[in-house]
Amino acid sequence: MRKSKFRNNQFLVFTLLISSLVLGGCSGMTKRQQQTATGAAIGGVAGALLTNGSVLGTAGGAAIGGVIGHEIDRITR
Repeated sequence: MRKSKFRNNQFLVFTLLISSLVLGGCSGMTKRQQQTATGAAIGGVAGALLTNGSVLGTAGGAAIGGVIGHEIDRITR
């Protein structure tokens, strides 16, 4: 049981590290593209956490987060 908990924490740290590195490359993007990428990253992490690392949950969370991030620009105008 302890090893499984360690793996989940290790996966979370790895996911957050990769997300931060990917988002660091967003400096040349428009604001809408940045928000889409940020939403996808946050949604992917949330989907992974909610589904215990399921690939389908991670991809679904990223897709939903990307759509939400993309639409935020239209709402805030």
